[in-house]
Amino acid sequence: MITQEQIGRFHTLYRQDRNAKALTAAMAGTDINDLAFVPVNAARLNGAFEVEVKTHGITAQLRSGRCWLFAAMNILREEVMKKTGLTEFELSGNYLAFFDKLEKANNVLEMAIREAARPFDDRMTEYILNGFHDGGYWDMAADLVRKYGVVPLSVMPESYQSTHTANFMEKFTFLVRKDAWELREMVRRGEDPAARKEEMLAELFRIECIAFGEPVTEFDFDYTDADGVYHANRNMTPASFYKEFIGLDLGEYVTVTHHPTLGLPMNYYYRFHYIGSMAEGNVYNLNLTMEEMEDLCVRQLRAGMSVWFGCDSDCYGNRKNGVWDPDSLDYEGVMGGADLFMEKGARLQSHASYATHAMILTGVNFDENGKPNRWKIENSWGGDVGKKGYFVCSENYFREYVYEAIIHKSLLSASQLALLDGEPAEIPAWLSDCM
Repeated sequence: MITQEQIGRFHTLYRQDRNAKALTAAMAGTDINDLAFVPVNAARLNGAFEVEVKTHGITAQLRSGRCWLFAAMNILREEVMKKTGLTEFELSGNYLAFFDKLEKANNVLEMAIREAARPFDDRMTEYILNGFHDGGYWDMAADLVRKYGVVPLSVMPESYQSTHTANFMEKFTFLVRKDAWELREMVRRGEDPAARKEEMLAELFRIECIAFGEPVTEFDFDYTDADGVYHANRNMTPASFYKEFIGLDLGEYVTVTHHPTLGLPMNYYYRFHYIGSMAEGNVYNLNLTMEEMEDLCVRQLRAGMSVWFGCDSDCYGNRKNGVWDPDSLDYEGVMGGADLFMEKGARLQSHASYATHAMILTGVNFDENGKPNRWKIENSWGGDVGKKGYFVCSENYFREYVYEAIIHKSLLSASQLALLDGEPAEIPAWLSDCM
């Protein structure tokens, strides 16, 4: 219990702290990120990059949680631009996000049926009924592309709801929870839920069509290449467009993580059936040391391939200046000297930090000893932030707050590849955020 005597002592300590009073005045009218920003330290991250993969334009996910899809699409669209000679092109985030939400809903309904015998206070039941958001992982994006293909933004443009998802997702996930509860109760009464589930999915599909537009099934793709030659591609499907203009084998990429959490050793292959996955899919991760993951990122950039990666963008970032760096944001100082440091594994397991955002690495620079000292990042927050949409992070930030990266299997060592041949360990779904 907090006593009044304690409160009195706290008042006295605060009043005696002249620095705290000055910080109070500064905090009263300034955003904490602006107040904590240290320009002289951030300036050390300026400059060119020894290794850089050139990309073509910045996209904007706007007020949605689709960063993971945009990061994947920004890699895929480069293939389209190589094949067509276009200098401007985007894939439709609205199209893939439509099916992402439908698949997530179906997965929840499937789990509600499969796990119906569990009691209400069981951890899995709580997890199923917790709903879902529009975030995700690389494996989920790859599954969607393999199943549904892709389409140009021009044939399925964004809607207000696709770019401002919070209110829609609140209503949509409420309905999915309601449906999941109904199916769970049907199974517990001994009834067959199949026909009712079909009705639910049809309703959810209709609602999505109202909010985002009906997904395109056939379209024409016309363009003029760099030599001024006109090309007309008639009656394309999302699958045929992917095959002709992208063609990457997404099965050749693996998620490499650095999750130093208790019970999850290094050189460890694992999977979890995340609530956002397709009912028939899983998320697979290869857990390596930070040195190994960083080396693989460098090697992939040197090979001319950008790197999809996941990080905690809420930590030590300044959106306006396009910087992620603990030395450039003195949160400890503006909070009166509080110690905000936690070991990486402890941050993950305590939910103090986890991968909140996905982007692509497009460059890396090295110090005089050949070690990385800064990384170039293509973001999906539009061109009005950072350096025309591009950001930079320090090596310190990379090692502490980057948790996963997508690596082409051709770059893995023989011992790393061997881990993929074994049966992955199953991680409980509800631990996904702290892994």
